[in-house]
Amino acid sequence: MKQVVFYETGLPENVLQLEEIKMPSPAQGEALIRITARNINPSDMMFVRGLYGITPNLPSSAGFEAAGVVEESAKFPKGTRVIFTSVGTWKEFTCVSDAGLIPIPEGMSDEVACQAFVNPVTAYGMIETSGLQKGGSLLITAGASAWGKVVIQLAAMRGIHVIATVRRQDQKQTLLDLGATAVIDVATESLTKKVKEIFPEGIDYVFDAVGGDQGAKALNCLRTGGKMLVFGLLSQEPIPLHSGVLIFKKLSVEGWWLSSWWAELGFDGIQKAIKEVFSLLLSQEVTLDIQATYPLAQFKEAIEAYQTEGRTGKILLM
Repeated sequence: MKQVVFYETGLPENVLQLEEIKMPSPAQGEALIRITARNINPSDMMFVRGLYGITPNLPSSAGFEAAGVVEESAKFPKGTRVIFTSVGTWKEFTCVSDAGLIPIPEGMSDEVACQAFVNPVTAYGMIETSGLQKGGSLLITAGASAWGKVVIQLAAMRGIHVIATVRRQDQKQTLLDLGATAVIDVATESLTKKVKEIFPEGIDYVFDAVGGDQGAKALNCLRTGGKMLVFGLLSQEPIPLHSGVLIFKKLSVEGWWLSSWWAELGFDGIQKAIKEVFSLLLSQEVTLDIQATYPLAQFKEAIEAYQTEGRTGKILLM
């Protein structure tokens, strides 16, 4: 079988390569999965570069999220379509724990299924964690990302006011159409000034995916007693925290990671999250954008498309 692998960390376009390896054999409690679709997330790129919270065990395949078909399992019938997360999904077959498999609902395509977990459940989980209710206010960075678009849609359904940041003027209308209250182009507009015009007392919550200077400016937009959830570092720069702002406005900054939140949910919480998120995707009350699909062997072209300025949807490896 074929897999995309890296033997050293570095820029994905430089260190990833396609190779032929032996078909894996499932251990007890595992399933053999034929992978049918994978999406490219920022975490995938950071993992290959050695910048993610999980350290690669080299050599390693890339990718964390995928959809596939059960070929062999003691728990699921052969042919069952499933969603799963695992280290190294950019390959044709893999073995994963039966316990981590989520059956794909009837009517959900592989293109949607392969991106139905990480970003939608992260968006859902962060809103649940915040406890924001109708009338609450939320500022999100990286508003035009796949995650950001889902946050906007979910928050709008709950009557939460969302201000989103973007880096290009042509991204604004798309987010407003999804339900954003306001969209700020941080390349040309002052984030703190614009937020103050809309919410003079400040924002209740910030979800930060960027870090760095933008994260610091977002923190300054919080009201007294406000809170920031940090879950990404797209800028690859830490947030320069201003101690005086934290002290005198009584602000809180907390890290948020899907894996940790998921582990704390328990069986009933997991079932509730899956049911709610998948129902919204199936009904298309929440939509996911797809820019282009590529065969696994064309991973280099897929990475180039992923890195192209102005991309508006996900890049998939099928």
